Amino acid sequence: MKIIHICPHSWGSNCYLLVSGGEAFVVDPSPSATAIIKMAADAGAEIRGILLTHGHFDHVISAETLHESTDAPVMIHRDDSDMLSDPEKNAYRTFFGQDRAFRPADRLLDNGELLTLGGEQIRVMHTPGHTRGSACFVTDNFIVTGDTLFAEGYGRVDLYGGDMNQMIASLKALAALPRELTIYPGHGASSTLDNALSLLGL
Repeated sequence: MKIIHICPHSWGSNCYLLVSGGEAFVVDPSPSATAIIKMAADAGAEIRGILLTHGHFDHVISAETLHESTDAPVMIHRDDSDMLSDPEKNAYRTFFGQDRAFRPADRLLDNGELLTLGGEQIRVMHTPGHTRGSACFVTDNFIVTGDTLFAEGYGRVDLYGGDMNQMIASLKALAALPRELTIYPGHGASSTLDNALSLLGL
């Protein structure tokens, strides 16, 4: 499975295209839908789904337009399903003092669920802490970690649904995975799981 970094500076958050067998999942669509669709076309892949690592506005802001353009279902862990339509919970009101709601997800994900893309599988790993429904997407050679784990730290826990005890538990769960896996976080550069966790003393 191939991963492509799309317009990394949009809203300060990372968007990724997962590609396998002519199919693609978009993870955390923050760039414009037009830019994402072009990138998928350049990769020779048809967008089959839109995966959200969590419900904060900067990771979902283009999801509705992308869904309307491609009919690809928007998917999020069920514990973050309430965030999309609530501007307080999705933090748009916190940052901008305005209300911005997003359409509900088409599919709610559960921990351990397997998603198939081009004949390959992606495992949903529930990693609460940054939000109640934060999730990582695990493949054979990389993990998209959203705002759970960064190359040099972890996501803040002071917004709606944040919980430091849950974050610690989630980081320890990630530490049980093969340490050579590459992580692709919601903000900043990629790293190896081992390097990122070692900086945290794990």
